[in-house]
Amino acid sequence: MSKSVVVIGTRGYPSYYGGFETAVRHLAPFLADNGWDVNVYCRAGQTKDDDEARDCRVRTTRTWGLESKSLSTLSFGLTSVLHSLVHKPKVALVMNVANGFFLPLLRLRGIPSVVNVDGIEWERAKWNRTAKFVFKLGARLTARYGTILVSDSLEIQRRWREEFGRDSVFIPYGGRIPAPSEVVPGYQHDGYVLMVARFVPENTISEFFEAAELIAEQHRVVIVGSTGYGGELDDAARRLSEHPNVDWLGHLSDDKKLLSLWQHAGAYFHGHSVGGTNPALVQAMACGAPVVARNTPYNAEVLGSDEYLVPPEPLAIKRALERMLKDDDERAKVREANRKRAASQYDWTDVCTRYELALQEAIGEEKTTEGQGADTHDIHGAGNFRATLH
Repeated sequence: MSKSVVVIGTRGYPSYYGGFETAVRHLAPFLADNGWDVNVYCRAGQTKDDDEARDCRVRTTRTWGLESKSLSTLSFGLTSVLHSLVHKPKVALVMNVANGFFLPLLRLRGIPSVVNVDGIEWERAKWNRTAKFVFKLGARLTARYGTILVSDSLEIQRRWREEFGRDSVFIPYGGRIPAPSEVVPGYQHDGYVLMVARFVPENTISEFFEAAELIAEQHRVVIVGSTGYGGELDDAARRLSEHPNVDWLGHLSDDKKLLSLWQHAGAYFHGHSVGGTNPALVQAMACGAPVVARNTPYNAEVLGSDEYLVPPEPLAIKRALERMLKDDDERAKVREANRKRAASQYDWTDVCTRYELALQEAIGEEKTTEGQGADTHDIHGAGNFRATLH
């Protein structure tokens, strides 16, 4: 095929690990529909190969890496890039600035890149000083060597423009309005508080756990998520789940069950603080979940309102969630507003179309800059494609 793309930096396809993987589950089949040869690099044991929604046209390649908290992204990214250097696709879609270290290799091989810069990784509390330095350096290399950069929120776009002098294309995550579903057995519609998040400090996990302990005195609390590596937050969730009104479900890869939990929650807490447009928040809105979120520019941007934004304080979280649970009229109003905003601003078809335009633009930019110096290419930015989106 004349159009070929590799996807570097995710767990693979199909995978249900996080935001990148959610995007690839939608984007890869979309590109295949439009005649692209799509190859997604994967990690062993991280994909759901028997998924009924798997598209057989999407090729996958497993590469080797070190499965650890600090080295997995770098090691799997390197082996994926090395494989792509041999097979030389038309363009590479790269997720995560940690892979910025390998962008010069793609450049030397003549492979343009579209790089999703993700959140501000070097500000995440879960990383030590060395890891934060690595992410910041990776971001600088991404700014210098990435052909086109993608920011998933306007606030991330602003940060990159101010800190690195690079423009980027704004492409958020999407959500889909699901068909009405039955309540998960054991629960009641509007009868529980829900939280869905990876257990890292910047997702306001500890503060929510303190609030949940108080909320559970009168209401059911359902927690979805884990660290993926074990540790103090998993231990805290385990202790909390000893309360008869608290259920900790761990990591949940059953999409239908998760969508049902969002649809029927009486209140949903979103505590992410340093990402951009978070796909879990968008999908929760698409399900009509009544959202209470931590007060950040990112969450305010996605929700389009600051009415249910709260500081990261257990009592403030508790009060806002209980207010949502107890006010039927307000809850119905918030449900409808969230659904409408998700449908109008965060549609997956629009998101995938924007990614395809970025990939096409990157290929075009590579051709127009052949024979020019690296510095000329560095400032070329997102060029004409940005104009088509703004």
